[in-house]
Amino acid sequence: MKGKQPNIIYYVISFVRYIYPKFLCRIMTNRILSKAEKRADFDYILDRVNYYNKLDDSFSLEQEGIKIKDFSFFQKIKSAYFFDTYEYVRFFPVVNRFSYKFGDVTYIPSVPSILKSRPVDGDNRNSVLLNLNKRRHFVFLDDKIPFRKKDNKIIFYAFIHGKPHRIKFMEKYFEHPECICGAVDSNKSIPKEWIVKKIGLRKHLIHKFILALEGNDVATNLKWIMSSNSLAVMPKPKYETWFMEGRLIPDFHYVEIKDDYSDLIERMNFYIENPVEAEKIIKNANEYTSQFKNKKREKIISLLVLQKYFSKSLK
Repeated sequence: MKGKQPNIIYYVISFVRYIYPKFLCRIMTNRILSKAEKRADFDYILDRVNYYNKLDDSFSLEQEGIKIKDFSFFQKIKSAYFFDTYEYVRFFPVVNRFSYKFGDVTYIPSVPSILKSRPVDGDNRNSVLLNLNKRRHFVFLDDKIPFRKKDNKIIFYAFIHGKPHRIKFMEKYFEHPECICGAVDSNKSIPKEWIVKKIGLRKHLIHKFILALEGNDVATNLKWIMSSNSLAVMPKPKYETWFMEGRLIPDFHYVEIKDDYSDLIERMNFYIENPVEAEKIIKNANEYTSQFKNKKREKIISLLVLQKYFSKSLK
């Protein structure tokens, strides 16, 4: 994807899916999944399925959750989350019941649930990941500027209000000559001098380094940074999504810095002085993002994640 999909296109496609007869989707399910088993990359597919859905034991939702037949856009569910879930649940029998938690989820639900994000650490089996709100989160860019032709600065333009760890970074580096920082939201609690206007994603790409700080859950910008020729700089991620942030290797896929950001300039200077090492990370990051660009395979993985979920659910 070259930047974000326009709203009108996303919603037109989503509404067409919504009115498409579900019984035709169910007819296609077995054919799609039986063909998947013959693919050369089926072991890779299963590895990802079992990463997103770690359920081992059967479970019962009893009166919790909702049946697919009752999962409706008119329930005033967050629209992007609804459409991205509906895209795949429509392939399964309408009597199947599932639980979902939409939004920025940073806890483990008490029952197995479909969600966008989860903590990386701990027993997160009840957190079953789908690629939700993907129009906002799964954005990739084609970057034509080589790393060595970018300037030696790091940029961080982000929403700040209510995010203490981002405020901490701003307090530490706002006036630093090697940092371009700004708050793109306006709130009385934010110092006026921090506030800046939003800029396009591509305007970030003139810089060698782009900071990816987690917000309410994951860092939304991490995907497009890792698809570019700039280095993603961040502490070890605490949350993950369909992007499998928990599988990222520090100083192999991204430049890791301490949680208190104290080594930021030291880490930047190392890669400025060692561009070959920087380019190795960029190559690895680009290769990592490429695995998410095969739309047919992503559909198969999503369907298998749900098939495993429904197979574990006691009817």
